[in-house]
Amino acid sequence: MGSAPPWADDLHRIGRAVFAADKHARRDGTFDRWTRHMRLSVPVAAYERWLAARPLLTSLLRTLTGDHWEVEFRAPGLATNVPFTFDPDSRAAEVALFSGGLDSLSWAARRATFRTSEELLLITFDEQNFGHLQESAYAGIYRRRSRPVRRITLSQTVRIHDKGQADPERSTRSRGFLYAATAVRAAAAEGAPVAHIPENGQLSINPPLTPARAGACSTRSVHPWTLHLLNQLIAAVADGPVVHVYNPLAHLTKRQVCHSALDAGLAPADLAATLTCGTPPQHRPYGSNLANCGLCYPCVVRRAGLLDMDDTPYESDPWDPRLNRDQTEHWRALLNWLDAPYTLRDLIADTPLPPGADPQATLAVITKGREELSTLREGEGRA
Repeated sequence: MGSAPPWADDLHRIGRAVFAADKHARRDGTFDRWTRHMRLSVPVAAYERWLAARPLLTSLLRTLTGDHWEVEFRAPGLATNVPFTFDPDSRAAEVALFSGGLDSLSWAARRATFRTSEELLLITFDEQNFGHLQESAYAGIYRRRSRPVRRITLSQTVRIHDKGQADPERSTRSRGFLYAATAVRAAAAEGAPVAHIPENGQLSINPPLTPARAGACSTRSVHPWTLHLLNQLIAAVADGPVVHVYNPLAHLTKRQVCHSALDAGLAPADLAATLTCGTPPQHRPYGSNLANCGLCYPCVVRRAGLLDMDDTPYESDPWDPRLNRDQTEHWRALLNWLDAPYTLRDLIADTPLPPGADPQATLAVITKGREELSTLREGEGRA
């Protein structure tokens, strides 16, 4: 494998800088406890191209985080990127993010069983306290592989909390940009034309359940508009071959993704030992598979996807009458959302779709996903 081109190194460096700045700046000190004014200076090698592409970058960052961004560029100097460990004798034809969650597991399992001599490279960011689940998910794929499979595991840790400083910001809206930039850099170094970011169509759109969750208050890291802006940015700064960022699961609901994983040879136990949760349980035995709270919106979507085949140990059930209102916040918001109509106008009102997208096809995925959630409500979720 060769080294990544300068523009891809720049993109990765910007992703790291944005994530660090995001975690340093607390939202609770702003007038609306969310929107911040972020100023950032990043060293880049392709200075002129990045200067011209700055409006695209700031638009992308605003879409992701909901903040106002001012980004300055400067000569790279002694700046370096976190090195990857590459095998110089191998070259991947496909590169994808692999979180160890249901979606990335399903896609990687399907691609790993594809009979070819071309290598599949998976990029993992370690999840603190849940590395054993990621290792187990990867082992399940590796055992069933019909092609060469390789993985790079990176740390998402950024030094933030020094003695005497305030606790870091809890929201992580820019983390998806860091992950995507890392996958792009790896793909560019491998000579692969596409960086895959697998996310089911329901959660890639991630419709806000309430007006208070509109815009960046709901995660937009794999939204089609986000990927469109990122692809435009790459095209603007790349000198030579570009890498296209693509979500291969955008047309599937969570349940369809789960069935795809079973079709690839995985067992329900493999699917159960994955991490979906936005707020994993804090109190759990060391090495436990208790990784999903069962209450947050991603967990509820997971429950609907795995209905009738779910071996996942959840910390709580959202329909448990013993829970307080704070604990059932997501479930109640979901029920209200399911009781209201969801139309094409709702789909495009929050975040636009990119040019050339098929709104009706996207709406169909959301509609099917709502049916899955309604089935969960009528069965397991009846209080």
